[in-house]
Amino acid sequence: MSNRSIGLDDLIYQYMLETSLREPEVCRRLRSETASMSQANMQIAPEQGQFMAMLARMTGAVSFLEVGTFTGYSALVMALAMPENGRVVTLDVSEQWTMIARRYWQEAGVDDRIRLELAPASETLQGYLESGRRDSFDLAFIDADKTGYIDYYEACLKLIRPGGILMVDNTLWDGSVADPAITDADTEAIRAFNAHVRDDSRVDLSLVPIGDGLTLARKIPR
Repeated sequence: MSNRSIGLDDLIYQYMLETSLREPEVCRRLRSETASMSQANMQIAPEQGQFMAMLARMTGAVSFLEVGTFTGYSALVMALAMPENGRVVTLDVSEQWTMIARRYWQEAGVDDRIRLELAPASETLQGYLESGRRDSFDLAFIDADKTGYIDYYEACLKLIRPGGILMVDNTLWDGSVADPAITDADTEAIRAFNAHVRDDSRVDLSLVPIGDGLTLARKIPR
């Protein structure tokens, strides 16, 4: 028994993967290819992807908005988790990284369910708001530049439906957010974001210690 979350050393982490991870082979290969890149730490952990997929199934989600595509792992996981009429919209600025994503989406047979918007996310999100897409997504996920988190959060909160869930990655930032001696721009931005959501009465809140910290914010119906 414990009154706090367990710490995961390598032994426990490996045991967790061996006893619970159900990762599709196409996802495993995408994760393996990404692991060879210098930016590999930008990809979410497989257990986090499985957790997000379960949220999609539990909520009956058919629409998913993502800010930050990278090599497409989370978009692929969510497209596979939703029914055939499910749709993913994912935003990024890198043609290089998303070329890898497109290849695996096509191989998995879900490329027709995923719309990639290659443009600054702030512009795309504002365009969606102006075109009347408020309350139109079931789930959203933010995993992009940290200094933009609060702005992305505010836009996505308008775009998800009442009762929808907004997921935000890296909110524990490898523990740096708890160390006052660390004051770089990204760390300070995540601290500001965490405080912003903590005080936001529009949402129910849970920061889950999975991956690098995953904040879940449920948009409270009014």
